Amino acid sequence: MANIPQGPLGRRVSRPVQVAGVVLGGGAPVVIQSMTNTDTEDDFKTAMQVAQLARAGSELVRITVNTREAAAAVPRIRDRLRTMQLRVPLIGDFHFNGHKLLTENPDCAQALDKLRINPGNVGKGARRDEQFAQLIEIACRHDKPVRIGVNWGSLDQELLARVMDDNARRPEPKDATGVMREAMVASALESAGRAVELGLPADRIVLSCKVSGVQDLIAIYRELAVRCDHALHLGLTEAGMGSKGIVASAAAMAVLLQEGIGDTIRVSLTPEPGGDRTREVIVAQELLQTMGLRAFTPMVAACPGCGRTTSTTFQELAQQIQDHVRERMPEWRLHYRGVEEMTLAVMGCVVNGPGESKHANIGISLPGTGEAPVAPVYVDGERVATLRGDDLAAEFKSLVDDYVARKYARRNPS
Repeated sequence: MANIPQGPLGRRVSRPVQVAGVVLGGGAPVVIQSMTNTDTEDDFKTAMQVAQLARAGSELVRITVNTREAAAAVPRIRDRLRTMQLRVPLIGDFHFNGHKLLTENPDCAQALDKLRINPGNVGKGARRDEQFAQLIEIACRHDKPVRIGVNWGSLDQELLARVMDDNARRPEPKDATGVMREAMVASALESAGRAVELGLPADRIVLSCKVSGVQDLIAIYRELAVRCDHALHLGLTEAGMGSKGIVASAAAMAVLLQEGIGDTIRVSLTPEPGGDRTREVIVAQELLQTMGLRAFTPMVAACPGCGRTTSTTFQELAQQIQDHVRERMPEWRLHYRGVEEMTLAVMGCVVNGPGESKHANIGISLPGTGEAPVAPVYVDGERVATLRGDDLAAEFKSLVDDYVARKYARRNPS
């Protein structure tokens, strides 16, 4: 792997991009974003889902803008969000007809905080250049940053053919995978260069190259990181459902983030039928927090259980405490500075229970099979209480609440 220019904290050096007060790159914390799956023409449902995602922790929210009616709805969505006192930056996602929609609906362009365009489907041949230029000129006119988002499912076929021809003339041609990766990178960099030529400042450009293969994503972004200083948006596209989508996204992005690559991320999970769209936001938060890159909410450590822990009590308590923390966090965040860095432990037996509980800010070690029916509680390494009986969960929650109130500095009410 080639050397990647890094700043003093080990992060890749990139140009900072301002998106309605949120900074991408330039050493700023990695930003989480998500995307609605509502019909944008329904401004009420879309605004409600944007609000839901923002309250869950999505710092940027992208919406599809694919029809005249959807474009016309964008200002109404923005108005609804303002009524709810939500200032989350709103990104418009354009494919095929973005040049027409934004030209016909200048209020849409003005209401959005950022545009996402795909160089693979803005047009073909001369029309591609003309329509790409229209999009960039609109972004310049309205002073909007742009994410140039290449996707391997819609890669510019003319560019791919050119890269294949160039590869065939090499003394040692790359294989098909190498050609695809090179075409992705070339599409992003050439499109960014053209945008700058058209007048879009380099510090208004974010790049992404979305693929669905873990090794492809890692290789492509390593190359991008070396060959440009634009802010980079990470995401494994079509990651999939459930554990597969979570594992694949984490496997790919964790490697890159550990190498200092990536300024904003999205975990593109397919929701289960009736599933909550905010799940992808929570997974993104947990990815960044478990890597030590950001802190969003107190983390609960819990043992997996074994033959020593035939009781389900510790499992039920771990779930209750995790839920309690998430329920209380909106209030805690308002009143207590630093509470998001608190650690908790809910353990199931004497083997690792006391030690793990001592390492946490507050922890409880439940009795395993054959152990005395008592549960010691540790606060900052010291044993402070012993719980037993049917009210154990309520008592431990109370101890957690008391700890937060005592430990963390109160925020200025203003």
